[in-house]
Amino acid sequence: MQDFKEFQSVEFQCYQRLLKAEGFGFWEWVPEEDAVHLRGGFWRTLGYELGDSESVVRVSRLGEVIHSEDWHGFLKTTARVLGRGHRMQQRVRVRHSQGGYFWLCLDGEITRRRDLQISCVSGIAFDVSSQQELEQRLQKSEERLMRILDSSNDGIWEWTEALGGFHFSDRCWQQLGYDGHDDAMLMGRNRLEVWRELIHPEDRARFHQHLVDHLKDDSTFDLEYRVATKSGGWCWIRARGQCHRDGQGRAVSMSGTNMDITELKHTEERLVFAREEAVAASQAKSRFLSSMSHELRTPLNAILGYCQVFAMDSALSEQQQQSAREIRKAGNHLLQLINDVMDLSRIEAGQMSLSQEPVLVSRLLEECLTWIKPLADVRRIRILRDYGVLGEIYVLADATRLKQVLLNLISNAVKYNRESGLVTARLQASTGALRVDIEDTGRGIEEARQAEIFEPFNRLGAESSAIEGTGVGLSITRQLVNSMGGEMGFRSTPGKGSCFWVTFPSAADQEPAVEQNLSDAEIEQQPGLGDAPLRVLYIEDNPSNIRVLKQMLEAWPQVRLEVADEPFYGLYLARTSRPDVVLMDINLPRMDGFETLLFMQQDPCLQGIPVVALSANALPQDIERGKAAGFFEYLTKPVELPQLLAVLARLKVGGQ
Repeated sequence: MQDFKEFQSVEFQCYQRLLKAEGFGFWEWVPEEDAVHLRGGFWRTLGYELGDSESVVRVSRLGEVIHSEDWHGFLKTTARVLGRGHRMQQRVRVRHSQGGYFWLCLDGEITRRRDLQISCVSGIAFDVSSQQELEQRLQKSEERLMRILDSSNDGIWEWTEALGGFHFSDRCWQQLGYDGHDDAMLMGRNRLEVWRELIHPEDRARFHQHLVDHLKDDSTFDLEYRVATKSGGWCWIRARGQCHRDGQGRAVSMSGTNMDITELKHTEERLVFAREEAVAASQAKSRFLSSMSHELRTPLNAILGYCQVFAMDSALSEQQQQSAREIRKAGNHLLQLINDVMDLSRIEAGQMSLSQEPVLVSRLLEECLTWIKPLADVRRIRILRDYGVLGEIYVLADATRLKQVLLNLISNAVKYNRESGLVTARLQASTGALRVDIEDTGRGIEEARQAEIFEPFNRLGAESSAIEGTGVGLSITRQLVNSMGGEMGFRSTPGKGSCFWVTFPSAADQEPAVEQNLSDAEIEQQPGLGDAPLRVLYIEDNPSNIRVLKQMLEAWPQVRLEVADEPFYGLYLARTSRPDVVLMDINLPRMDGFETLLFMQQDPCLQGIPVVALSANALPQDIERGKAAGFFEYLTKPVELPQLLAVLARLKVGGQ
């Protein structure tokens, strides 16, 4: 008996300690009573005052304690459990006595009498607010992740060693056109085996190798491959994944995504096709322009050649000489138009080669102003220079193209100026750059048409005037400036004039190239053809070109010209007469100029005879190809007599 009393005492003390615990509380409800009894110190921490170790909450007022959003669910669940169950467990938000709510987990046992009526329901309650908040945050995170995945249309796949195989989400199969909820196609087989069979035969080995490499050494698993669709087509998939390893570094799981990139691949194919078409169109355009240039230069060679012959004929009257000058002027205008079109085409195709180097702008300006002065004098236009202290400043540019830019701006300033007007060439310093202003006192440009100023072939109405031009000069000029890393702009006031400017970065930190300029005296001392005979063989199939060259060289009797109208006869004459120089067209019948040159280079009897190309193929790549093939010089048609004589003089001096 004593032992039993001691046991009761120990048990009572245990119950007392449980009642004082703050981690959980006890509750009990007896259907015959309109009350829920709360016992334990836990309830005090929630703001409920306990009297005699318990507090009472009336059942009729539970709706005031439980959160309104949880009340109907609480009643429904409670009614279902009380009707058939023996245990109840649910979570509800309960109002704190000081305001606010906390999440409470109610876990209770239902005690029934023999007639199955409930005698009481009792259990424990504990605060799960922190756990509930964590679960809600986790649920929101999962929902957010699912929304992202749904919006991205990506499928998810996973491999785990424990489960032994791959799992593909419904979206992976839907990307292939299958019902994501229908596994009939698997027919009990491993999903990875089915997926492998669907992979394009050309991509299977690559897929397998990427997977093995990643599982072995963590190499990047990012692969694009094709998978067969239900309709019989191919779906492009971009698969990306990452494996997880255990403490020993062994891969135990791997997960990743499948992105449908079929449309992207089709777009890439269309872009590739469009690019190929654009390249083909560009090549066709280049061939057309090259052919057009050649076909136009051939008759121009005769027109401008005879004009040069007429200029040397003292028997012509002044009126005849003036007519010849007008013909040559028109021919030069047509030649300039051809050159402008070719320049514009090369710039647009990105084929304009540039050689950036330090260039002294003031020197180029002086050269251009000197060339333009005769035209300015005819119209009594004064030219002013305003260099200040900037005359020795170098800029980084291509000297030849910069000269082309300046010459075009200065010639425009003279052509579109008024009689007795003024052209000012001004240098201005800019941050790390030098600016060149070319200002005129012409009629200016209407504000409504200033946006059209750089449009190719748009002369803004000047085509109806007596001013010559092609309408592409400014377009070419701006593109050349941009290609050299400069900037170009203008301002214009109708009735007062215009100012076009270009800016180039200064080359203060670079050494300027050594300029090899010859003085006027040195130029005059350059050797001429002399009196010694010079034997020239001309291989040309165009009768008009043959006649014009013969007449051009008649004034130099020391030049003994021999002509062959086709390459085989030309090779025969070269072997028999051993000329000092061979002039050769490129477009020859049966064997072109390059083949003829190669034959001469390989023939011991003809080796050493310099060959000068004289061709209407005038594109930069034509000239480069000619020089690379071994032509001594590559001259383009229409041929300029001074240029031809200079080449012959160099050859004669070299031969002596």
